[in-house]
Amino acid sequence: MSEATDSCRFIYKDLNQPIEARVVDLLSHMSLKEKVGQMTCTENPAASPSTIKDLSIGAILYSFPASCYPTEPASATDWADMVDSLQKAALESHLGFPIIQMCDSIHGHGNVFGATVFPHNIGLGATRQGFILSGWEGIDTVCEPYRADYRHCVLTSINAGVDMNMEPFQYEEYFETLISLIESGEIPMSRIDDAVKRILEVKFITGLFEHPFADRSLLDTVGCKVHRELAREAVRKSLILLKNGKDLEKPFLPLDKNARRILVIGRHADDLGYQCGGWTITKYGTSGRITIGTTILEGIKEAVEEHSEVIYEQNPSSATFEGLEFSFAIVVVGKPAYAESKGYNVELKNPFEGANVINMVAERVPTLVVLISGRPLVLEPELLEKIDALVAAWLPGSQGEGVADVVFGD
Repeated sequence: MSEATDSCRFIYKDLNQPIEARVVDLLSHMSLKEKVGQMTCTENPAASPSTIKDLSIGAILYSFPASCYPTEPASATDWADMVDSLQKAALESHLGFPIIQMCDSIHGHGNVFGATVFPHNIGLGATRQGFILSGWEGIDTVCEPYRADYRHCVLTSINAGVDMNMEPFQYEEYFETLISLIESGEIPMSRIDDAVKRILEVKFITGLFEHPFADRSLLDTVGCKVHRELAREAVRKSLILLKNGKDLEKPFLPLDKNARRILVIGRHADDLGYQCGGWTITKYGTSGRITIGTTILEGIKEAVEEHSEVIYEQNPSSATFEGLEFSFAIVVVGKPAYAESKGYNVELKNPFEGANVINMVAERVPTLVVLISGRPLVLEPELLEKIDALVAAWLPGSQGEGVADVVFGD
């Protein structure tokens, strides 16, 4: 059957029809099983391509276990190949539902090797249009203890307005439980139609029915100069100046690019992994040159004049200062990479002997401290008095030169 004939039979396949009409038409052709499938979000690879097709799954989550990745490390092409293969399976369903594919990309698609990693957000806005998706196994926490009465969890969450449930592993139980609740009348069909309508609207608005596959013409733009310059600008705008000079009349920043000798201290100054933080390549992140980018140290060396000598030490000792005079020091300290509970720090202390490092340097050289962290850290009052300037850089991502831009006044 030709595409033109198909669009005559099914209004939802006609691009020229209003979205509302397409949604209403598609809903009219859907079985209860297909509606529940659209309200289900599972995880790759928990759901096989055949499961995605047979259950008309609405969305797939790519979490951060290595099993979710096409390869490790994975390029943009690797990701495109994987998402397209699952989309092909989804389109083979009875009515050809494309799946929404999602990933924890909170600061750029950080698990694509070579992608631009933007600064972490400390708050995310909500859009005016869309549907409500639960958190990862979110509805399971409705009961106490966890998942004690799963039927009640599903009933309460769906009737409360959750449109799609992210049930990464036990999606079949969710599927069966929701159908049972609908058939018993505990969840009205009007609520189901309302939820599915919202989900389908998003798929139509975003063009998933017409363009379900990866746009491979964009692969070469991953990690391109334009993106990196934008991330660099975002770093500049995200920094917070907490102290600038011991005397308010004599600001310490901007630093002098023509300084004769500059001391840079701290493992975070030259560690791209710690600079990017969690949700980068792996869920919890790690140290080292895990992707393509510029460290803060590299940004400093790029910013200063050629005759300026930059000396870097990860862990200074008294020998660091023997026989040398430094114009100033830049101490970059912070937390290791983390995500979620891995970052809990009840005492809010600076790890890696950060306080001792700051104290050692600030007693000998005028000092700027750059703090790398996605959560609050405490600097004791006596340390704040010793240092000359303090900048909170959050987790700046792959473009560390943005930090250097600010502290040197560019």
